Amino acid sequence: MAPRRFFVEGISHHVRHRGNNRGTIFQDDEDRIVFLAALGRSCARCGVRLHAYGLMDNHFHLQVTPFDDQSLPRMMQRLGRTYVRYYNRRHQRTGTLWEGRYWASIILDARYWLTCMRYIERNPVAAKMVETPEEYTWSSHRHHALGQRNELLSSHPLYDALGATPAQRRVGWASLCSEPVSAVDLALIRDAIRRSAPLHRP
Repeated sequence: MAPRRFFVEGISHHVRHRGNNRGTIFQDDEDRIVFLAALGRSCARCGVRLHAYGLMDNHFHLQVTPFDDQSLPRMMQRLGRTYVRYYNRRHQRTGTLWEGRYWASIILDARYWLTCMRYIERNPVAAKMVETPEEYTWSSHRHHALGQRNELLSSHPLYDALGATPAQRRVGWASLCSEPVSAVDLALIRDAIRRSAPLHRP
């Protein structure tokens, strides 16, 4: 039986969804551009604040805060349907794109809010796609660390607390992301998302 998911208004969640049989869901940059546009519209329509994202070849990660307990399910349903219609039409395929339902873990510990965002934005580095998170185009890192404008994203008090000014926050975040997530924290984040369990300090 799949684990029961909990959605709580005003509390952030880590979301992961991947392709069927771990297959590719983004074949090129056009796919990624269309996906991000659909993500932005879905978040705006369904009442979800997007704080961070990372698009990999066969899966994606989001860090979001829903306005109410139905916002996130509605957003993911809308996003999934919109993107699959586009993807199947463009790549001349039929059938499902996703591997079952998405996974979502509520972030209950403030310490792990920033750790989870660092995990998402360092994922391309961990996968050896790039050497630094700044090199990767398809994540929220350039917004948070370099100030690259990204209208999809909403700030969060825990990120804002990194500095008194935007420049200080960018420097603080870049410094945090220069170091890999510890093995202990990696295991906690991965276990929580796999079980759709709350992410918090043990």
